[in-house]
Amino acid sequence: MDTVRPLRLAIAGAGLIGRAHAQRIALLHGCDLAAIADPSPAAAALASEHGVPLYADLAALLAAEKPDGVILATPNALHVPGALLCLEAGVPVLVEKPVADTVDEAQRLVEAAARTQVPVLVGHHRRHSAILERAVETVQSGVLGRIVSVNASATFVKPDQYFVDGPWRTQPGGGPILINLVHEIDNLRALVGDIVEVQAFASRAIRGFPVEDTVAINLRFANGALGTFILSDCAASPRSWEQTAGENKSYDHHADEDCYVIAGTNGSLEVPTMRLRHYAGERSWWAPLTTKTLPLPDVDPLANQLAHFCQVIRGEVTPRVTAADARKTLQVTLAVAEAARTERAVVVR
Repeated sequence: MDTVRPLRLAIAGAGLIGRAHAQRIALLHGCDLAAIADPSPAAAALASEHGVPLYADLAALLAAEKPDGVILATPNALHVPGALLCLEAGVPVLVEKPVADTVDEAQRLVEAAARTQVPVLVGHHRRHSAILERAVETVQSGVLGRIVSVNASATFVKPDQYFVDGPWRTQPGGGPILINLVHEIDNLRALVGDIVEVQAFASRAIRGFPVEDTVAINLRFANGALGTFILSDCAASPRSWEQTAGENKSYDHHADEDCYVIAGTNGSLEVPTMRLRHYAGERSWWAPLTTKTLPLPDVDPLANQLAHFCQVIRGEVTPRVTAADARKTLQVTLAVAEAARTERAVVVR
């Protein structure tokens, strides 16, 4: 008989991602939802649905409930202040991505985590994807040889209502670089390694808003590999993670398309179809490339991430994505924004 006490988890932020976390807590054995903190009227309905108390802010929740862990699903600017409250209270925290809205704020959290030794897991949930896990495993196996290049894209169309509902998305800071690219940069860092230099050209020619709608990006990796990335939220194309991976069923799904091609000296891997091509003998464009498709289980990355967070709280594993790791992803993403603004290459230190 399992006699381990269920972990009591609290959620700060009752928006879309907060509700998604609450649903998964209800389904996962070994944890219970203890409380919600959110000042919005909509939060009361979520708390009532799950039968838990509602607090106006995280400080009040921490004082009253003493949870085993907290999931921060608040607006970006509140990620670091909320995480610092948790660390000072000695409560492990899962911070939604991006870890912060500036590199300096992210560094504050990195230093606080080191000082308090309280675990911080950053919610780059694709790191818990079966697709990304298998792709990373394949690259690290050496079957591709030395990595030469990455050809990647995130091209999709955000509907007009998206900008009506959130007018701030039409202004600088509300475009696909700071909203969408942080996911992609984290994926590529996991797959290929650290990124040390970026170039970018941005355009707002389609919508005409003050913010970019399309960006062409060049990437230089620390291991010498080079990458290109095309990012657009107005391109009628399914070559994005959401539309190809099929992990989030709310998106249109194109199972035959890829959004990444990673090529090495001996082979290439297409993601997420997981088509692996490599030379069995002579390496030559006249020689045949052997092709096979790697099998994948059908898993929910958010559910996997929640299970991992519970293991982190219990001290069974260390966080898969630390604050320091997430700070590097944020730093590269902000470097792309700077490169697009200045039209100059930016070195990531």
